[in-house]
Amino acid sequence: MPLSEHEQKLLEQMERALYAEDPKFASSMKGQRRAGPPKKRVVVGLCLALLGLACVVAGVSLELIWLGGVGFAVMVAGVAWASGVGGGGGERTLTDTSTGRSRKTGRGGRGGRGPRPRRAPAPGQGSFMQRQEDRWDERRRGGAY
Repeated sequence: MPLSEHEQKLLEQMERALYAEDPKFASSMKGQRRAGPPKKRVVVGLCLALLGLACVVAGVSLELIWLGGVGFAVMVAGVAWASGVGGGGGERTLTDTSTGRSRKTGRGGRGGRGPRPRRAPAPGQGSFMQRQEDRWDERRRGGAY
């Protein structure tokens, strides 16, 4: 639904005020839209989901378990495709708006450096499971944790 003339004037006034107050922030935000999956991807994913749903219904009505399973898998894959999960790999550029620096990221979002290395636990803490075991042992001994 389009904005009325009054709302458009208010929006322009707010934009001018923002630009006057913080021009660097305003220029970094100008022209940026919320990123989301492309419309074609959403349409194809929803069509796949509907096809999968039809297979599930047909599998139930014909008592073919394998058809229902295939339909469910197609339905889940269609929803995942429509939402953009697991797609669009490759490099992306992230820009820090406060400093203006940008960096390229790989598929994992860590600049192609692979998984984040695990840190050694601080002395006396250990992992979550180790802490839970210590608390259990302390409780069994009758002490407070």
